[in-house]
Amino acid sequence: MFSSPKLLLALLVFCGAAQAQTDKFPGIGRTATQNELKAWDIDVRPDFKGLPAGRGTVAQGQDLWEAKCAGCHGVFGESNEVFSALVGGTSKDDIRTGHVARLKDPSFPGRTTLMKVSHVSTLWDYINRAMPWTAPKSLKPDEVYAVTAYLLSLADVLPADGELSDKNIAEVQQRLPNRKGKTSDHAMWPGKEFSKRAKPDAQGSACMSNCRIDKESEPKVASLLPDFARNAHGNLSQQQRLVGPQRGVDTQPKAANATAAAAPAKPVSALLAQHACLACHQIETKVVGPAFREVAAKYKERSDARDYFLARLKSGSTGVWGSIPMPAQELPESDAAMIAAWLADGAKP
Repeated sequence: MFSSPKLLLALLVFCGAAQAQTDKFPGIGRTATQNELKAWDIDVRPDFKGLPAGRGTVAQGQDLWEAKCAGCHGVFGESNEVFSALVGGTSKDDIRTGHVARLKDPSFPGRTTLMKVSHVSTLWDYINRAMPWTAPKSLKPDEVYAVTAYLLSLADVLPADGELSDKNIAEVQQRLPNRKGKTSDHAMWPGKEFSKRAKPDAQGSACMSNCRIDKESEPKVASLLPDFARNAHGNLSQQQRLVGPQRGVDTQPKAANATAAAAPAKPVSALLAQHACLACHQIETKVVGPAFREVAAKYKERSDARDYFLARLKSGSTGVWGSIPMPAQELPESDAAMIAAWLADGAKP
């Protein structure tokens, strides 16, 4: 079957090596391929290791920004009613010193991204992996360079006719307003290139022998809150960040949950506040999304308006009212049904 003894030997060696890798963790998956590792390992370090080759000009970045970024962050990085401003609060003197003076000014409204960020690699890495919001990881390296260049130009880090590339990014780093605003002396990141310390400033040890194991102390591989702290910041299941349905687990004590289950249904106004609907919508005025009355009026002739609204709440909506999408809302069925019925009835007070 095999005409070449060398080919047979190579196959046997390959199979043996593959078997050895598979048996390293029996019953747990398989060894990742080089292509899989490459697709996952995309982070860019503060010393710019991991940064791909590429270049982009401020002018190219402005075109990309207006097409893919301005809808959420504003044409000049000033943002809108939901997203925090990216640019502002820095000065030419900050670029000279490497420290943003207004970070110590309690009267200054807000803290923009360019006031806080200490590494250009942070901007590049985050834009590369997470932007645009509706299509993360869709930008090519040259486009990431261009978008980052435009953002830096808005803070006078780069000139209007400037360019950012893997060749000059370390030089551009030396003009970042808050480049000296962070320390690495705590040695949280390993490696002499990040810290002068050999070990972190906090040391811990784990019990590795004669450990007590019973029903109460049985080890669990999970992220857990201790009972006394579960509801320290209110019930996480009733909270949501301003953009996107990101709720936590139900952290109320069991007795409180039982009381809540027996309580009468909340008014729609309370549901809108609880589920952060009012962050993007108001009853009669447009904010990021349309006013609720406007939505109700548009679909008032639909006989299936209630079911339509319920479906949109569950699946989200894109392009009906503008370029900013509404993500799918993960709220209880009863709450979604009440809001949908309220909209179908004209969003009455």
